[in-house]
Amino acid sequence: MMMEASFDTEESFDDPSCLALQTPGSVSPARRQIKEVKETKITINGVTFPLPGEGPEQQLLKPNEWSYCDYFWTDKKDPQGTTSVAGFEVLLQKQLKGKQMQKEMAEFIHERIKIEEEYAKNLSKLSLSPLAAQEEGTLGEAWTQLKKSLHDEAEVHLKFSNKLHTEVEKPLLTFRGDNFKKDLKKYDHHITDLRKQLASRYGSVEKARKALADRQKDLEVKTQQLEIKLSNKTEEDIKKARRKSTQAGDDLMRCVDLYNQTQSKWFEEMVTTSMELEKLEVERIEWIQQHLRQYTTLRHETDMFNQSMVEPVDQLLQTVDPAKDRELWVKDNKTGEVRPVDLDI
Repeated sequence: MMMEASFDTEESFDDPSCLALQTPGSVSPARRQIKEVKETKITINGVTFPLPGEGPEQQLLKPNEWSYCDYFWTDKKDPQGTTSVAGFEVLLQKQLKGKQMQKEMAEFIHERIKIEEEYAKNLSKLSLSPLAAQEEGTLGEAWTQLKKSLHDEAEVHLKFSNKLHTEVEKPLLTFRGDNFKKDLKKYDHHITDLRKQLASRYGSVEKARKALADRQKDLEVKTQQLEIKLSNKTEEDIKKARRKSTQAGDDLMRCVDLYNQTQSKWFEEMVTTSMELEKLEVERIEWIQQHLRQYTTLRHETDMFNQSMVEPVDQLLQTVDPAKDRELWVKDNKTGEVRPVDLDI
């Protein structure tokens, strides 16, 4: 991680006070001025931030909303702590994770469908069982209706599984198809390119800063040498060194200006793109919520239909009459109603 201190200072690099003759070992006013300037900013991985407690307090762009655009500006260490992960990359990973969760939910519903289909198949098979088929009377009628209700219930569960597929599983699978990842890559490449440009601009600033320091040091040395007669350098040499120092200062200011422009562009795109990702996440959650609600609706409907299948069974069970069943059975199976009598001698 690259960190560099920045300073809030504007100095004229050709200020005559910076070039005044100095005694050996003394520090030029320019150098003394830089040392006394308080550090107020820090640059981390090419992005410049205010130091804690320095400068005006920043207000959140969207207070009280926990918006993406307010909380992902700095980089973070990956779980292994070896490399930094950009805040925007964290947002992209959230989108990819959401896509995976959506896929796993669809797989879960698919397993639920398989259970319903198997259950319907077994109910239908059981409804055809010959067990107790010879039961007679009112109880036999109730038993026949109970077996029929299993067949009807199987149909209900089969319809439930079909609706789960079309109204829950399929929408979860098809929501944001293959193009979604391509769109995320476009976001990623766009922000990454801007971040690379920003790092390059900052590298130019550091290079220009070093060049200025070298030019100032060269000017200071030549000025001191002229003062103590250690060199035959002329006033013209001093003026030449001064011009180079001034040019280096102008170059630094130009590089800083380009850096700030690039950082401003990156900032604007980060806000815009993070808000778009936030919108996509809201849409994903609401979409899943809608279709899980559809699941519960279908489930309630299934329970209602199943209840309706049981009601005829309940009604017939309430009419079961042992005396009536005995009467019917006796009429059909009686062998004679004349009772035996005593034998005469």
